[in-house]
Amino acid sequence: MAWRTGQKAVRWFGAVVVCAIAGLLLVAPPAFSAGTWSTTGSLATARAVPTATLLLNGKVLVAGGIDMGLNALASAELYDPATGTWSATGSLKTPREFDTATLLPSGKVLVVGGTDSKGNPLASAELFDPATGTWTPTGSLNTARGDHTATLLPSGKVLVAGGGNANIGVLTSAELYDPATGTWTPTGSMSTARVQHTATLLPSGKVLVAGGVALNDDALTSAELYDPATGTWTPTGSLTTGRFLHTATLLPSGKVLVTGGLPTDRASLASSELFDPTTGTWSATGSMNTPRVFDTATLLPSGKVLVAGGFNSNGGVGLDSAELFDPATGMWTQTGSLNGVRNLHAATLLRNGTVLVAGGVDQTGINVLASAELFSSPADLAAVLVADSSGKGPGKALVNKARRIQTAANAGQTATACAGINGYLGLVKAQTEKKLTAAQANQLTTQATDLADTLGC
Repeated sequence: MAWRTGQKAVRWFGAVVVCAIAGLLLVAPPAFSAGTWSTTGSLATARAVPTATLLLNGKVLVAGGIDMGLNALASAELYDPATGTWSATGSLKTPREFDTATLLPSGKVLVVGGTDSKGNPLASAELFDPATGTWTPTGSLNTARGDHTATLLPSGKVLVAGGGNANIGVLTSAELYDPATGTWTPTGSMSTARVQHTATLLPSGKVLVAGGVALNDDALTSAELYDPATGTWTPTGSLTTGRFLHTATLLPSGKVLVTGGLPTDRASLASSELFDPTTGTWSATGSMNTPRVFDTATLLPSGKVLVAGGFNSNGGVGLDSAELFDPATGMWTQTGSLNGVRNLHAATLLRNGTVLVAGGVDQTGINVLASAELFSSPADLAAVLVADSSGKGPGKALVNKARRIQTAANAGQTATACAGINGYLGLVKAQTEKKLTAAQANQLTTQATDLADTLGC
């Protein structure tokens, strides 16, 4: 079936075809410090296309994926940002790839569907409990599927939509998981069958599904909106360019940035589009400097979007480059490069404003990676410092100092920012056990120190 051909192309793409301060990057006006990548602890098990979930305790759960032999994995690991190390945790009951992982309000993680090592679709679902480090089975999907999307709704339920089933084809069906009962119920079906699409929760509570691959293997331009209040889908404006395996990121403005991916002719795209929920329309925005697919896109605390790694099928080049999208200008700028080529990896925004990327495939297209890296930039760490300082300490003294540090860091005024951090740390120390609890003081000190390290103070 066509969708299966498309999935095989992804699954075998890595095996057949693909797959400390860097200084100041001055952009005028204004100037800002470039983001840099640094190595961190490696995974115990090399894996591509794993799921990665930020837990409520700040650790990152990585589970499943594909190993060097193209076998689906059951193992799972935890990354601790405090130590920069990984530790083994309980294994999935069922090895799986091309599945989804969703953090529930309870703090547990729901893993759903996917495929096994032979490409057979899975209906099973499991729950990871961080308190015990174990997985337990929960209700199974009514229809087995892989390469679907899973979206946490405001109600706490999880919407799974579309995907592929080798025995049925590309799916229109959607289902809802209720954590209170551990069961799945069918909900309204999409108008168009699609796989390898994106799903984004909008501020209105509706879910935007865009693009993907159709039953005939064509890239889709269509988009639909799911309304949890009625359980129905309605068509909305179409993408300018049909694409699948793209990324979709909700911006602070409420708009959705879609970028990259593959069109029907499988030539990696550099183009980007913005969806405006108020009008239901798409508009072109700046294109990336490099066409890419199998990359990751992460919304940063600064409001910018980081795209990292991936693969450019126009010439068969694995990528180590990274770019930043600025919603204020609609433009992309290059930032620090990864330490090596990486695609089919996972990316997670950590609490301190850094981004963890882990696993994937290297330039050879054969070697599956265990390595991991951290992206950090003064603008993002400073934004987190401001947010963390708000409402803490004596009056507005702390947050005002944090804002002055942020202004200096964003302007590339490193000496001023470093001096501000010294003053900030002095105030935190003076207010410990007075206006600040020991836990608050430790959190703020760690964040300010991380920012100082990134600036090279």
